[in-house]
Amino acid sequence: MNGQPISGASATAGRRRARGLTAFALGSLLLFVTACGGGGGSDEGDDGKNDKDGGKVKNAASQAVVTVAPKDGAKSVATSGALRITASKGKLTTVTVEDSKGNAVEGKIAAGGTAWEPARHLAASTKYSVHAIAKDAEGRVSAKDTTFTTLVPKNTFIGHYTPEDGSTVGVGMPVSLNFTRGITDPEAVEKAIKVTAEPSVPIEGHWFGNDRLDFRPEKYWAAGTKVTVELGLDGVEGRPGVYGEQSKTVRFTIGRSMVSTVDAKAKTMKVVKDGKQIKKVAITAGAPSTTTYNGQMVISEKHKVTRMNGATVGFGGEYDIKDVPHAMRLSTSGTFIHGNYWASAGTFGSANVSHGCVGLRDVRGGYDKNMPSAWFYDRSIIGDVVIVKNSNDKDIAPDNGLNGWNMSWAEWTK
Repeated sequence: MNGQPISGASATAGRRRARGLTAFALGSLLLFVTACGGGGGSDEGDDGKNDKDGGKVKNAASQAVVTVAPKDGAKSVATSGALRITASKGKLTTVTVEDSKGNAVEGKIAAGGTAWEPARHLAASTKYSVHAIAKDAEGRVSAKDTTFTTLVPKNTFIGHYTPEDGSTVGVGMPVSLNFTRGITDPEAVEKAIKVTAEPSVPIEGHWFGNDRLDFRPEKYWAAGTKVTVELGLDGVEGRPGVYGEQSKTVRFTIGRSMVSTVDAKAKTMKVVKDGKQIKKVAITAGAPSTTTYNGQMVISEKHKVTRMNGATVGFGGEYDIKDVPHAMRLSTSGTFIHGNYWASAGTFGSANVSHGCVGLRDVRGGYDKNMPSAWFYDRSIIGDVVIVKNSNDKDIAPDNGLNGWNMSWAEWTK
């Protein structure tokens, strides 16, 4: 049949076969696409309707709106009251505020998740970064990132603190801060100072005037207690336009317990260490016209030798001794417990002859370690307690030295 024309019937049959093969191939391809595409249903319903609606929900923008005050890039921002982060049409889930060194600002989400405020003031002259995330009712999130810089104060203050960092002190040592400027917002300043102890004990602050703040527990510290003082004063507005500039942690340790009791009438002093009397010493207290204060006094200074001039404490030219040995300060007004070499040995334990100090027998130059004054000096540390009783004088004022122990706990915390 080579070279012969195809008949009409044969041609028609051939075209039918070709169309059949094409239809078969298209059907097979359609079946393959349908099987791969899952056209017979969806994850959210056989008719695909929920998938369509779900896709719209998932792809829609969050309705939650995060607002940060101050505005992004703001300068000279106040250190208190200016930072506030809120969410509308949703709730805050994450808020991070950090300074340029990565130090986080403490704060909490409140008002049912619609607001965040810092737990305390911000530092001055510091750049902060804010990262906040809120979630709407459908679980969709919205975030906001901003930065701002706090003000550079023109006027500042610091607190001179006692005791020194790393020191070991006696059981009567309070934490005492003397501010370089008078404070008109004591609540803000006190809130910025945290004093803790290990083992833990309640510690409260008390203001003496507007420039001194002391902290102490109800009773003397327990021996071995470790005390931490966190001064978070940087950025605190202590008075209008005057800001603190300290951010410092101070730590000190309470040593052994030593409390000595002077009986001005008996003219003796009993020294008790860790609850046990270790010595009884003859003393001379204030003369009848210049009596010694009664009360609990804390040693605040120690001097191997010092000059005592009556003119500096209101006694005119009555005395000026340039080499008083083994002197330890008990009050700001000039009360000391010290060595006395100018009175006769028989004076101690028998007569009160001082100008208000407590005197212990000593030698000029303080070289004799066997003298009562040298013995007591060598065993005393700053923060030890000296109690004076039975003197014909009033109790010492609590702010005259580190002597807040002369206030009851109720008065101290009032």
